[in-house]
Amino acid sequence: MTLPKVAYLSMEMAIDQSLSTYSGGLGFLAGSNMLSAGHLGVPMVGVTIFWAYGYYDQRIGSDGLVEVAYQKKHYDFLTDTNITVDVQIFGRNVKVKAFKLEPQIFGTCPVYLLTTDLPENSPEDRAITNKLYDSDEHIRIAQEVVLGIGGVRILRAIGYDFDLIHMNEGHALPAAFELLREFNGDLNKVRDKTVFTTHTPVSAGNEVHWVDTLIHGGFFSGASRQKAVEMGGENFSLTVAALKMSRIANAVSQLHGLVANKMWQHVEGRCPITAITNAVNLNFWQYPRIFTAEKSSNFLDLLETKKQMKKELFKYVSSTTGKLFNPDVLTITWARGFADYKRAWLILMERDRILRLLKENKIQLIFSGKFHPADTLGRDMFNNILKQSYELPNVVVLPNYELDLSAMLKKGTDVWLNTPLRPFEASGTSGMSANMNGAIHLSIYDGWAVEGTFDDINGFTVTYPGLDDDISWEERHWKDYECMMHIIENKIIPTYYENPQRWAELMRQAIRTSAAYFHSDRMVIEY
Repeated sequence: MTLPKVAYLSMEMAIDQSLSTYSGGLGFLAGSNMLSAGHLGVPMVGVTIFWAYGYYDQRIGSDGLVEVAYQKKHYDFLTDTNITVDVQIFGRNVKVKAFKLEPQIFGTCPVYLLTTDLPENSPEDRAITNKLYDSDEHIRIAQEVVLGIGGVRILRAIGYDFDLIHMNEGHALPAAFELLREFNGDLNKVRDKTVFTTHTPVSAGNEVHWVDTLIHGGFFSGASRQKAVEMGGENFSLTVAALKMSRIANAVSQLHGLVANKMWQHVEGRCPITAITNAVNLNFWQYPRIFTAEKSSNFLDLLETKKQMKKELFKYVSSTTGKLFNPDVLTITWARGFADYKRAWLILMERDRILRLLKENKIQLIFSGKFHPADTLGRDMFNNILKQSYELPNVVVLPNYELDLSAMLKKGTDVWLNTPLRPFEASGTSGMSANMNGAIHLSIYDGWAVEGTFDDINGFTVTYPGLDDDISWEERHWKDYECMMHIIENKIIPTYYENPQRWAELMRQAIRTSAAYFHSDRMVIEY
Protein backbone atom coordinates (compact mmCIF):
# COMPACT_ATOMS: atom_id res chain seq x y z
CA MET A 1 0.00 0.00 0.00
CA THR A 2 1.32 3.44 -0.95
CA LEU A 3 0.99 5.93 1.87
CA PRO A 4 -0.15 9.49 1.09
CA LYS A 5 2.42 12.27 1.29
CA VAL A 6 1.37 14.44 4.21
CA ALA A 7 2.16 18.03 5.17
CA TYR A 8 1.49 18.49 8.89
CA LEU A 9 0.90 22.16 9.79
CA SER A 10 1.07 23.19 13.44
CA MET A 11 1.59 26.54 15.14
CA GLU A 12 3.96 24.88 17.62
CA MET A 13 6.15 21.76 17.79
CA ALA A 14 8.04 20.46 20.82
CA ILE A 15 10.84 18.45 19.24
CA ASP A 16 13.81 19.20 21.48
CA GLN A 17 14.63 21.57 24.35
CA SER A 18 17.15 23.32 22.11
CA LEU A 19 14.43 24.36 19.65
CA SER A 20 12.04 26.80 21.35
CA THR A 21 9.04 26.40 19.08
CA TYR A 22 6.42 25.25 21.59
CA SER A 23 4.36 26.26 24.60
CA GLY A 24 2.61 23.12 25.82
CA GLY A 25 0.50 20.09 25.03
CA LEU A 26 -0.37 20.98 21.44
CA GLY A 27 3.33 21.29 20.69
CA PHE A 28 4.22 18.13 22.61
CA LEU A 29 1.69 16.23 20.49
CA ALA A 30 3.02 17.70 17.24
CA GLY A 31 6.61 16.95 18.23
CA SER A 32 5.77 13.33 18.97
CA ASN A 33 4.10 13.14 15.55
CA MET A 34 7.29 14.35 13.88
CA LEU A 35 9.46 11.89 15.85
CA SER A 36 7.23 8.90 15.14
CA ALA A 37 6.87 9.82 11.46
CA GLY A 38 10.66 9.87 11.23
CA HIS A 39 10.99 6.57 13.08
CA LEU A 40 8.34 4.81 10.99
CA GLY A 41 9.45 6.27 7.67
CA VAL A 42 6.06 7.86 7.03
CA PRO A 43 6.15 10.22 4.01
CA MET A 44 5.47 13.38 5.98
CA VAL A 45 6.90 16.85 6.43
CA GLY A 46 6.15 19.23 9.26
CA VAL A 47 5.53 22.94 8.84
CA THR A 48 5.67 25.31 11.80
CA ILE A 49 6.94 28.79 12.67
CA PHE A 50 10.52 29.78 13.46
CA TRP A 51 9.68 31.75 16.61
CA ALA A 52 12.44 34.32 17.11
CA TYR A 53 11.74 34.58 20.85
CA GLY A 54 10.02 31.25 21.42
CA TYR A 55 7.06 31.34 23.82
CA TYR A 56 8.81 33.11 26.69
CA ASP A 57 11.33 32.45 29.44
CA GLN A 58 9.89 32.20 32.94
CA ARG A 59 11.83 33.10 36.06
CA ILE A 60 11.32 34.18 39.66
CA GLY A 61 12.14 37.84 40.26
CA SER A 62 13.87 39.48 43.21
CA ASP A 63 10.44 40.21 44.71
CA GLY A 64 9.68 36.48 44.82
CA LEU A 65 7.06 36.66 42.06
CA VAL A 66 7.07 35.25 38.56
CA GLU A 67 8.54 37.21 35.66
CA VAL A 68 8.10 36.85 31.91
CA ALA A 69 11.26 37.43 29.87
CA TYR A 70 12.09 37.29 26.18
CA GLN A 71 15.45 36.41 24.66
CA LYS A 72 16.08 36.04 20.95
CA LYS A 73 16.91 32.49 19.93
CA HIS A 74 19.69 31.45 17.56
CA TYR A 75 20.13 28.01 16.02
CA ASP A 76 23.10 26.84 14.00
CA PHE A 77 21.59 23.42 13.24
CA LEU A 78 18.83 24.68 10.92
CA THR A 79 19.44 24.76 7.17
CA ASP A 80 18.58 27.94 5.29
CA THR A 81 16.64 26.76 2.22
CA ASN A 82 17.08 30.19 0.58
CA ILE A 83 13.46 29.82 -0.53
CA THR A 84 11.09 32.73 0.05
CA VAL A 85 7.48 33.31 -0.95
CA ASP A 86 5.22 36.36 -0.90
CA VAL A 87 2.09 36.53 1.24
CA GLN A 88 -0.43 39.39 1.45
CA ILE A 89 -1.08 40.32 5.10
CA PHE A 90 -3.22 43.34 6.02
CA GLY A 91 -2.59 44.84 2.60
CA ARG A 92 1.17 44.46 2.78
CA ASN A 93 3.40 42.16 0.77
CA VAL A 94 5.32 40.08 3.31
CA LYS A 95 8.28 37.83 2.53
CA VAL A 96 8.27 34.41 4.20
CA LYS A 97 11.41 32.25 4.26
CA ALA A 98 11.78 28.58 5.22
CA PHE A 99 14.50 27.01 7.31
CA LYS A 100 14.77 23.22 7.38
CA LEU A 101 15.30 20.87 10.30
CA GLU A 102 17.04 17.90 8.72
CA PRO A 103 15.77 14.47 9.86
CA GLN A 104 19.14 13.31 11.20
CA ILE A 105 19.35 16.13 13.77
CA PHE A 106 16.66 14.80 16.14
CA GLY A 107 15.27 11.78 14.27
CA THR A 108 12.15 13.48 12.94
CA CYS A 109 10.66 13.67 9.49
CA PRO A 110 11.77 16.84 7.65
CA VAL A 111 10.39 19.98 9.32
CA TYR A 112 10.20 23.43 7.73
CA LEU A 113 10.21 26.49 9.98
CA LEU A 114 8.84 29.74 8.55
CA THR A 115 10.05 33.23 9.40
CA THR A 116 9.26 36.80 8.42
CA ASP A 117 12.32 38.15 10.27
CA LEU A 118 13.97 39.20 7.01
CA PRO A 119 15.70 42.45 5.94
CA GLU A 120 13.28 42.79 3.03
CA ASN A 121 10.33 43.16 5.44
CA SER A 122 9.32 46.20 7.47
CA PRO A 123 10.02 46.12 11.24
CA GLU A 124 6.31 45.50 11.79
CA ASP A 125 6.31 42.49 9.49
CA ARG A 126 9.62 41.15 10.76
CA ALA A 127 7.97 40.94 14.19
CA ILE A 128 5.11 38.68 13.02
CA THR A 129 7.11 35.55 13.86
CA ASN A 130 8.61 36.92 17.08
CA LYS A 131 6.41 35.40 19.79
CA LEU A 132 4.30 32.26 19.82
CA TYR A 133 0.60 33.02 20.46
CA ASP A 134 0.98 36.79 20.47
CA SER A 135 -1.97 38.35 22.33
CA ASP A 136 -2.46 41.10 19.71
CA GLU A 137 -5.32 40.00 17.44
CA HIS A 138 -3.81 41.38 14.24
CA ILE A 139 -0.44 39.75 14.91
CA ARG A 140 -2.14 36.43 15.74
CA ILE A 141 -4.06 36.54 12.46
CA ALA A 142 -0.86 37.39 10.60
CA GLN A 143 0.87 34.40 12.22
CA GLU A 144 -1.89 32.09 11.04
CA VAL A 145 -1.67 33.47 7.51
CA VAL A 146 2.09 32.82 7.53
CA LEU A 147 1.56 29.25 8.74
CA GLY A 148 -1.31 28.35 6.42
CA ILE A 149 -0.87 30.31 3.20
CA GLY A 150 2.87 30.74 3.60
CA GLY A 151 3.20 27.06 4.46
CA VAL A 152 1.42 25.85 1.32
CA ARG A 153 3.37 28.24 -0.90
CA ILE A 154 6.69 27.20 0.62
CA LEU A 155 5.84 23.54 0.03
CA ARG A 156 5.00 24.32 -3.60
CA ALA A 157 8.24 26.25 -3.99
CA ILE A 158 10.42 23.44 -2.64
CA GLY A 159 8.60 20.89 -4.81
CA TYR A 160 6.91 18.84 -2.09
CA ASP A 161 3.83 17.48 -3.84
CA PHE A 162 1.63 16.62 -0.85
CA ASP A 163 -1.47 14.47 -1.05
CA LEU A 164 -2.85 15.74 2.25
CA ILE A 165 -2.67 18.83 4.42
CA HIS A 166 -3.11 17.95 8.10
CA MET A 167 -4.21 21.02 10.08
CA ASN A 168 -3.32 20.60 13.75
CA GLU A 169 -5.97 22.92 15.21
CA GLY A 170 -7.62 25.83 13.43
CA HIS A 171 -4.47 27.98 13.34
CA ALA A 172 -3.55 26.37 10.01
CA LEU A 173 -6.96 27.03 8.40
CA PRO A 174 -5.64 29.58 5.83
CA ALA A 175 -3.99 26.58 4.16
CA ALA A 176 -7.45 25.31 3.18
CA PHE A 177 -8.33 28.68 1.66
CA GLU A 178 -5.04 28.72 -0.23
CA LEU A 179 -6.01 25.34 -1.71
CA LEU A 180 -9.45 26.79 -2.53
CA ARG A 181 -7.68 29.51 -4.52
CA GLU A 182 -5.49 26.95 -6.29
CA PHE A 183 -8.53 24.84 -7.19
CA ASN A 184 -10.53 27.83 -8.48
CA GLY A 185 -13.15 27.57 -5.75
CA ASP A 186 -13.74 23.80 -6.00
CA LEU A 187 -14.47 22.93 -2.36
CA ASN A 188 -14.64 19.20 -3.05
CA LYS A 189 -11.04 19.19 -4.25
CA VAL A 190 -10.01 21.07 -1.10
CA ARG A 191 -11.77 18.49 1.07
CA ASP A 192 -10.02 15.67 -0.75
CA LYS A 193 -6.68 17.11 0.35
CA THR A 194 -7.47 18.33 3.88
CA VAL A 195 -7.83 16.69 7.29
CA PHE A 196 -8.18 18.41 10.66
CA THR A 197 -7.44 17.73 14.33
CA THR A 198 -9.60 19.58 16.87
CA HIS A 199 -8.38 19.93 20.44
CA THR A 200 -10.86 22.15 22.27
CA PRO A 201 -13.84 20.49 24.01
CA VAL A 202 -15.90 23.64 24.70
CA SER A 203 -17.39 26.02 22.13
CA ALA A 204 -16.14 29.16 23.88
CA GLY A 205 -12.55 27.95 23.67
CA ASN A 206 -12.52 27.79 19.88
CA GLU A 207 -10.97 30.76 18.09
CA VAL A 208 -13.29 33.30 16.44
CA HIS A 209 -12.72 36.67 14.71
CA TRP A 210 -15.00 39.08 12.85
CA VAL A 211 -14.92 38.02 9.24
CA ASP A 212 -14.03 41.50 7.95
CA THR A 213 -10.94 41.61 10.16
CA LEU A 214 -9.83 38.30 8.66
CA ILE A 215 -10.54 39.51 5.12
CA HIS A 216 -8.40 42.58 5.74
CA GLY A 217 -5.68 40.31 7.14
CA GLY A 218 -5.54 38.18 3.99
CA PHE A 219 -6.73 35.10 5.89
CA PHE A 220 -8.93 33.81 3.06
CA SER A 221 -6.35 34.00 0.24
CA GLY A 222 -8.68 36.02 -1.98
CA ALA A 223 -11.89 34.08 -1.35
CA SER A 224 -15.04 36.21 -1.38
CA ARG A 225 -16.71 37.50 1.74
CA GLN A 226 -19.74 35.39 0.85
CA LYS A 227 -17.62 32.22 0.72
CA ALA A 228 -15.90 33.08 4.01
CA VAL A 229 -19.24 33.64 5.77
CA GLU A 230 -20.59 30.43 4.24
CA MET A 231 -17.68 28.51 5.76
CA GLY A 232 -17.37 30.11 9.20
CA GLY A 233 -20.05 32.75 9.80
CA GLU A 234 -19.92 36.51 10.32
CA ASN A 235 -18.28 35.96 13.70
CA PHE A 236 -15.96 33.58 11.93
CA SER A 237 -15.25 30.28 13.70
CA LEU A 238 -11.99 28.67 12.62
CA THR A 239 -13.16 25.29 13.87
CA VAL A 240 -16.49 25.40 12.05
CA ALA A 241 -14.76 26.33 8.80
CA ALA A 242 -12.13 23.63 9.26
CA LEU A 243 -14.89 21.04 9.76
CA LYS A 244 -16.57 22.18 6.53
CA MET A 245 -13.37 22.26 4.49
CA SER A 246 -11.93 18.88 5.55
CA ARG A 247 -12.83 15.39 4.43
CA ILE A 248 -12.49 14.07 7.99
CA ALA A 249 -11.59 15.45 11.41
CA ASN A 250 -10.46 13.81 14.58
CA ALA A 251 -10.91 14.52 18.25
CA VAL A 252 -8.01 13.66 20.53
CA SER A 253 -9.55 11.10 22.90
CA GLN A 254 -12.55 8.80 22.80
CA LEU A 255 -14.46 10.95 25.32
CA HIS A 256 -13.54 14.08 23.38
CA GLY A 257 -14.91 12.40 20.26
CA LEU A 258 -18.32 12.11 21.92
CA VAL A 259 -18.15 15.68 23.21
CA ALA A 260 -17.02 17.09 19.84
CA ASN A 261 -19.72 15.32 17.85
CA LYS A 262 -22.37 16.63 20.23
CA MET A 263 -20.87 20.13 20.29
CA TRP A 264 -20.71 20.49 16.51
CA GLN A 265 -23.82 18.50 15.55
CA HIS A 266 -25.57 21.72 14.46
CA VAL A 267 -22.93 22.53 11.81
CA GLU A 268 -24.41 21.81 8.39
CA GLY A 269 -22.01 20.38 5.84
CA ARG A 270 -19.36 19.40 8.37
CA CYS A 271 -17.15 16.40 7.88
CA PRO A 272 -17.30 13.31 10.13
CA ILE A 273 -15.44 13.57 13.44
CA THR A 274 -13.67 10.41 14.52
CA ALA A 275 -11.49 9.95 17.60
CA ILE A 276 -7.76 9.21 17.62
CA THR A 277 -6.43 9.32 21.14
CA ASN A 278 -3.32 11.42 21.65
CA ALA A 279 -0.01 9.77 22.43
CA VAL A 280 3.62 10.67 23.10
CA ASN A 281 6.87 9.34 21.73
CA LEU A 282 8.13 6.47 23.89
CA ASN A 283 11.70 6.67 22.62
CA PHE A 284 11.90 10.35 23.50
CA TRP A 285 10.24 10.24 26.91
CA GLN A 286 11.10 6.92 28.56
CA TYR A 287 14.30 6.84 30.58
CA PRO A 288 16.39 3.77 29.58
CA ARG A 289 17.03 2.84 33.21
CA ILE A 290 13.31 2.58 33.93
CA PHE A 291 12.84 0.42 30.82
CA THR A 292 15.51 -2.00 32.12
CA ALA A 293 14.16 -2.02 35.67
CA GLU A 294 10.60 -2.75 34.51
CA LYS A 295 11.85 -5.96 32.85
CA SER A 296 13.46 -7.19 36.08
CA SER A 297 11.71 -9.95 38.01
CA ASN A 298 12.75 -8.29 41.28
CA PHE A 299 10.33 -5.49 42.16
CA LEU A 300 13.01 -3.82 44.29
CA ASP A 301 14.94 -2.97 41.12
CA LEU A 302 12.07 -0.80 39.94
CA LEU A 303 11.75 0.95 43.30
CA GLU A 304 15.49 1.55 43.57
CA THR A 305 15.64 2.98 40.04
CA LYS A 306 12.83 5.38 40.86
CA LYS A 307 14.62 6.40 44.06
CA GLN A 308 17.79 7.20 42.16
CA MET A 309 15.80 9.28 39.65
CA LYS A 310 14.18 11.13 42.56
CA LYS A 311 17.61 11.96 43.96
CA GLU A 312 18.64 13.44 40.62
CA LEU A 313 15.48 15.56 40.47
CA PHE A 314 15.89 16.71 44.06
CA LYS A 315 19.37 18.06 43.34
CA TYR A 316 17.69 20.37 40.86
CA VAL A 317 14.95 21.19 43.38
CA SER A 318 17.47 22.19 46.04
CA SER A 319 19.59 24.27 43.65
CA THR A 320 16.50 26.09 42.35
CA THR A 321 14.47 26.58 45.54
CA GLY A 322 16.80 25.95 48.47
CA LYS A 323 14.55 23.17 49.80
CA LEU A 324 15.86 19.67 50.47
CA PHE A 325 13.47 16.92 49.44
CA ASN A 326 13.69 13.37 50.79
CA PRO A 327 13.75 10.56 48.18
CA ASP A 328 11.95 8.26 50.62
CA VAL A 329 8.91 10.55 50.82
CA LEU A 330 5.97 10.18 48.43
CA THR A 331 6.34 12.93 45.84
CA ILE A 332 3.33 14.31 43.96
CA THR A 333 3.82 16.58 40.94
CA TRP A 334 1.39 18.91 39.21
CA ALA A 335 3.03 20.23 36.01
CA ARG A 336 1.33 21.60 32.85
CA GLY A 337 -0.05 24.87 31.51
CA PHE A 338 -1.37 27.19 34.22
CA ALA A 339 -4.85 27.60 32.74
CA ASP A 340 -7.69 28.23 35.18
CA TYR A 341 -9.66 25.09 34.24
CA LYS A 342 -6.64 22.89 35.06
CA ARG A 343 -7.02 23.85 38.76
CA ALA A 344 -3.45 23.69 40.05
CA TRP A 345 -4.80 24.90 43.37
CA LEU A 346 -7.20 21.98 43.95
CA ILE A 347 -4.93 19.98 46.27
CA LEU A 348 -4.35 23.13 48.38
CA MET A 349 -8.04 23.90 48.99
CA GLU A 350 -7.91 23.03 52.71
CA ARG A 351 -4.69 24.39 54.14
CA ASP A 352 -4.85 22.55 57.47
CA ARG A 353 -5.46 19.21 55.80
CA ILE A 354 -2.57 19.46 53.36
CA LEU A 355 -0.33 21.02 56.01
CA ARG A 356 -0.76 17.95 58.21
CA LEU A 357 0.39 15.62 55.45
CA LEU A 358 3.33 17.88 54.65
CA LYS A 359 4.47 18.29 58.25
CA GLU A 360 4.24 14.55 58.88
CA ASN A 361 6.48 13.98 55.83
CA LYS A 362 3.77 11.89 54.19
CA ILE A 363 4.00 13.83 50.92
CA GLN A 364 6.10 16.35 49.00
CA LEU A 365 4.53 18.59 46.35
CA ILE A 366 6.06 20.01 43.18
CA PHE A 367 4.30 22.52 40.91
CA SER A 368 5.51 23.73 37.53
CA GLY A 369 4.02 25.21 34.38
CA LYS A 370 3.58 28.27 32.22
CA PHE A 371 0.60 30.59 31.81
CA HIS A 372 -0.02 32.67 28.69
CA PRO A 373 1.73 36.04 29.18
CA ALA A 374 -1.59 37.88 28.75
CA ASP A 375 -3.50 35.57 31.12
CA THR A 376 -3.75 37.50 34.37
CA LEU A 377 -5.74 34.71 36.03
CA GLY A 378 -3.01 32.20 35.18
CA ARG A 379 -0.29 34.53 36.43
CA ASP A 380 -2.19 35.19 39.67
CA MET A 381 -2.74 31.46 40.20
CA PHE A 382 0.98 30.80 39.69
CA ASN A 383 1.98 33.57 42.10
CA ASN A 384 -0.54 32.45 44.70
CA ILE A 385 0.86 28.92 44.74
CA LEU A 386 4.39 30.32 44.65
CA LYS A 387 3.68 32.39 47.78
CA GLN A 388 2.22 29.35 49.53
CA SER A 389 5.35 27.36 48.67
CA TYR A 390 7.40 29.86 50.67
CA GLU A 391 5.20 29.25 53.72
CA LEU A 392 4.49 25.52 53.50
CA PRO A 393 7.07 22.79 54.16
CA ASN A 394 7.79 20.26 51.40
CA VAL A 395 6.20 22.37 48.64
CA VAL A 396 8.10 23.93 45.72
CA VAL A 397 7.30 25.71 42.48
CA LEU A 398 9.82 25.20 39.68
CA PRO A 399 9.88 27.93 37.00
CA ASN A 400 10.41 27.62 33.25
CA TYR A 401 8.58 24.36 32.59
CA GLU A 402 9.98 23.13 29.27
CA LEU A 403 10.90 19.78 27.73
CA ASP A 404 13.98 19.01 29.83
CA LEU A 405 12.33 19.94 33.12
CA SER A 406 9.22 18.03 32.12
CA ALA A 407 11.31 14.91 31.49
CA MET A 408 13.17 15.34 34.79
CA LEU A 409 9.92 15.65 36.72
CA LYS A 410 8.37 12.60 35.12
CA LYS A 411 11.43 10.50 35.94
CA GLY A 412 11.62 11.70 39.51
CA THR A 413 8.04 11.83 40.72
CA ASP A 414 5.90 9.09 42.28
CA VAL A 415 2.43 10.47 41.46
CA TRP A 416 1.50 12.65 38.48
CA LEU A 417 -1.52 14.74 39.46
CA ASN A 418 -4.07 15.91 36.87
CA THR A 419 -6.96 18.08 38.08
CA PRO A 420 -8.89 19.58 35.12
CA LEU A 421 -12.50 20.62 35.43
CA ARG A 422 -14.31 17.94 33.46
CA PRO A 423 -14.98 17.91 30.48
CA PHE A 424 -12.50 20.69 29.58
CA GLU A 425 -9.53 18.32 29.15
CA ALA A 426 -9.78 17.07 25.58
CA SER A 427 -6.99 14.57 26.15
CA GLY A 428 -3.87 15.61 28.02
CA THR A 429 -0.55 13.91 27.37
CA SER A 430 1.74 14.64 30.32
CA GLY A 431 0.39 11.71 32.33
CA MET A 432 1.25 9.33 29.48
CA SER A 433 4.94 10.20 29.52
CA ALA A 434 4.90 10.22 33.33
CA ASN A 435 3.46 6.68 33.26
CA MET A 436 6.26 5.63 30.91
CA ASN A 437 8.68 6.51 33.70
CA GLY A 438 6.84 4.73 36.49
CA ALA A 439 4.87 7.69 37.85
CA ILE A 440 1.35 6.75 38.91
CA HIS A 441 -1.43 8.82 37.32
CA LEU A 442 -3.95 10.37 39.72
CA SER A 443 -6.46 12.15 37.52
CA ILE A 444 -9.91 13.58 37.23
CA TYR A 445 -11.97 11.18 35.11
CA ASP A 446 -11.48 13.14 31.89
CA GLY A 447 -9.52 13.11 28.65
CA TRP A 448 -7.19 10.18 28.05
CA ALA A 449 -7.52 9.00 31.68
CA VAL A 450 -10.93 7.54 30.81
CA GLU A 451 -9.12 5.10 28.50
CA GLY A 452 -5.74 4.65 30.15
CA THR A 453 -5.97 5.00 33.94
CA PHE A 454 -7.50 2.02 35.73
CA ASP A 455 -8.19 2.26 39.45
CA ASP A 456 -5.91 0.16 41.65
CA ILE A 457 -4.30 -1.38 38.55
CA ASN A 458 -2.06 1.31 37.06
CA GLY A 459 -3.29 4.47 38.76
CA PHE A 460 -6.34 6.18 40.26
CA THR A 461 -9.18 8.30 38.88
CA VAL A 462 -11.23 10.89 40.71
CA THR A 463 -14.74 9.61 40.14
CA TYR A 464 -17.71 9.11 42.44
CA PRO A 465 -21.45 8.31 42.43
CA GLY A 466 -23.39 11.22 41.01
CA LEU A 467 -20.52 12.56 38.92
CA ASP A 468 -22.35 15.12 36.82
CA ASP A 469 -20.86 17.68 34.44
CA ASP A 470 -23.93 19.89 34.88
CA ILE A 471 -23.66 20.62 38.62
CA SER A 472 -22.19 23.97 39.63
CA TRP A 473 -18.45 24.44 39.36
CA GLU A 474 -18.18 25.29 43.04
CA GLU A 475 -19.84 22.02 44.03
CA ARG A 476 -17.67 20.12 41.55
CA HIS A 477 -14.51 21.68 43.01
CA TRP A 478 -15.37 20.41 46.47
CA LYS A 479 -16.57 16.98 45.36
CA ASP A 480 -13.48 16.47 43.20
CA TYR A 481 -11.27 17.66 46.05
CA GLU A 482 -12.83 15.34 48.64
CA CYS A 483 -12.60 12.32 46.35
CA MET A 484 -9.00 13.13 45.40
CA MET A 485 -7.91 13.58 49.02
CA HIS A 486 -9.66 10.36 50.02
CA ILE A 487 -7.63 8.51 47.39
CA ILE A 488 -4.38 10.14 48.50
CA GLU A 489 -4.95 9.56 52.22
CA ASN A 490 -6.55 6.11 52.11
CA LYS A 491 -5.08 4.42 49.05
CA ILE A 492 -1.94 6.06 47.74
CA ILE A 493 -0.14 6.88 51.00
CA PRO A 494 -0.81 3.50 52.69
CA THR A 495 0.21 1.56 49.58
CA TYR A 496 3.38 3.57 49.05
CA TYR A 497 4.65 3.20 52.62
CA GLU A 498 3.18 -0.14 53.72
CA ASN A 499 3.15 -2.29 50.59
CA PRO A 500 6.14 -1.51 48.36
CA GLN A 501 5.65 -4.63 46.27
CA ARG A 502 2.10 -3.53 45.44
CA TRP A 503 3.37 -0.04 44.63
CA ALA A 504 5.97 -1.48 42.27
CA GLU A 505 3.23 -3.44 40.52
CA LEU A 506 1.22 -0.23 40.01
CA MET A 507 4.36 1.31 38.50
CA ARG A 508 4.94 -1.69 36.27
CA GLN A 509 1.38 -1.65 34.94
CA ALA A 510 1.53 2.12 34.35
CA ILE A 511 4.70 1.70 32.30
CA ARG A 512 3.25 -1.18 30.29
CA THR A 513 -0.08 0.53 29.58
CA SER A 514 1.51 3.70 28.23
CA ALA A 515 4.20 1.88 26.28
CA ALA A 516 1.63 -0.44 24.68
CA TYR A 517 -1.05 2.04 23.65
CA PHE A 518 -0.03 5.63 24.29
CA HIS A 519 3.13 5.57 22.15
CA SER A 520 2.84 8.02 19.23
CA ASP A 521 3.88 5.33 16.74
CA ARG A 522 0.38 3.91 17.27
CA MET A 523 -1.17 7.35 16.82
CA VAL A 524 0.67 8.08 13.56
CA ILE A 525 -0.35 4.68 12.18
CA GLU A 526 -4.00 5.47 13.03
CA TYR A 527 -3.73 8.83 11.31
